[in-house]
Amino acid sequence: MSASSERVPRLLALVPYLLARPGIPLREVAEDFEVPEKQLRKDLELLWMCGLPGYGPGDLIDLSFEGDTVTVGFDAGMSRPLRLTAAEATSLLVALRALSDTPGMLDAEAVQRAVAKIEAAVGQAQPAGVTVGLAIREAPETAQVRDSLQDGVRRERALRLRYYTPSRDEITDRVVDPLRMLLVEGYSYLEAWCRQADGVRLFRLDRIDEVEVLEERAAPPPHARLTDTSEGLFQPDPSQRIAVLVVEPDARWVSEYYPVEDVIELGRGRARVMMRYTDLSWMARLTLGLGGDVRVEHPAELADEVVRQATEALRRVEHLPAT
Repeated sequence: MSASSERVPRLLALVPYLLARPGIPLREVAEDFEVPEKQLRKDLELLWMCGLPGYGPGDLIDLSFEGDTVTVGFDAGMSRPLRLTAAEATSLLVALRALSDTPGMLDAEAVQRAVAKIEAAVGQAQPAGVTVGLAIREAPETAQVRDSLQDGVRRERALRLRYYTPSRDEITDRVVDPLRMLLVEGYSYLEAWCRQADGVRLFRLDRIDEVEVLEERAAPPPHARLTDTSEGLFQPDPSQRIAVLVVEPDARWVSEYYPVEDVIELGRGRARVMMRYTDLSWMARLTLGLGGDVRVEHPAELADEVVRQATEALRRVEHLPAT
């Protein structure tokens, strides 16, 4: 974004902001607008030359400085804060309601207060006849898992999980010490110290088959650290290989269920999916399970392994006794 396109909204917001805070230190204003104090002073000098048509005394915005503080003497009609457009308000409301409907992620009451303020501030900017709403539906089993996990996190109790790990295609039972619940890239996770793995792990809620809240108090070790998700949940591992698959519409779920590197649309619902994998045998089994809805473009060793496993499966079927 250019400097001018960033500056104009800032100038428009400065006057109503300063009107609500007479005598505010320049340092605080600069911090709130995330600009250096030197840039803020340049903005205020420019505001001095703005005002009503005529642009004479009594028409221009008037600012008074006392020490390192600033006060608006005349606002030239710029006393009203910038308003959200209907599209901006809709985006905010949808996002906030998604968060408020995800229990255990945050302070739901604070979000509801923010929703109420935005709805009140939008006023007539919201198009008539348009109602913004969001309902998050989940399977009853997932809801029960979520409730149990929240109970364990809230009461600081250890949890026994039955968990499916897709990268190894296995179900394991493990005891964990919960740290928090979080929502990342559209999926809900429990972050906990896993006693079996002896480390902090993330457990996706829709892969937890069973959960039991134990009476034992959760006791993660002092060196347990929360996962930094600021740059995404899954970071590339140089040791992993990348499979390039062309998937038909009925197999698009793969790119949503498993972490993928990239998805390129090919039209008519088809896509080229790049996904990392560690276990060649597991990747081949996943590909076979998709049947004719997937084609391996790369690497050749994966295509060869798919052919090998498919040939072996056919051989076994041929030797089954007739029924």
